Amino acid sequence: MLDFTIEREVFKREFGFLGAIDEAGRGPLAGPVVAACVVCSSDFNAKNKELENIKDSKKLSEKQREKLFAVIFNYFEEVGVGICDHRTIDKIDILQATFLAMKKAIGALKQKPKFIILDGRQAIPNLSLRQKAIINGDNLSLSIAAASIVAKVTRDRIMRQADKKYPEYGFAQHKGYGTKLHLVNLEKYGPCEIHRTSFAPVKRLISAC
Repeated sequence: MLDFTIEREVFKREFGFLGAIDEAGRGPLAGPVVAACVVCSSDFNAKNKELENIKDSKKLSEKQREKLFAVIFNYFEEVGVGICDHRTIDKIDILQATFLAMKKAIGALKQKPKFIILDGRQAIPNLSLRQKAIINGDNLSLSIAAASIVAKVTRDRIMRQADKKYPEYGFAQHKGYGTKLHLVNLEKYGPCEIHRTSFAPVKRLISAC
């Protein structure tokens, strides 16, 4: 089970509600970037047995993530999700789109947390809330790992829906990441509507046409 030390340190500073943020989908060649913010209070029971399997979403199977997704919604005070589509990514770049998705996730909450922790090196720019960026946070913090699961499951569901509309690319299998299968199909069929035209492999194909 992941540690709750980071969260406890925040609560010692008299912040009543803590928000933890992570994202999914910065690297893919297609689809949105999704951020999630989970909220917990100082009396959150981090030792609950149903939470013990929470870890960085990349270390879990799809079935495990789906099961924990429901657990997270049951036990955390609130969960907010923010999505930026491929058009926004191409317009403002992936880093800024990621920050925007994080702000949308916070904005989706009914009760705003007093403090934010997030996975990564950079704090969210132009955010009025106090915050701390934590390198490798999804491997250190229970709540950040929970946010990573919500973001990943949400995005995977979106990509499975995209697979129904664009079955030739195999989105249900690779979720838009630049796998060998995806690159072969991208070369064969050309980019579809949800491909990120600012990303190099897609951009090269467009330029070659």
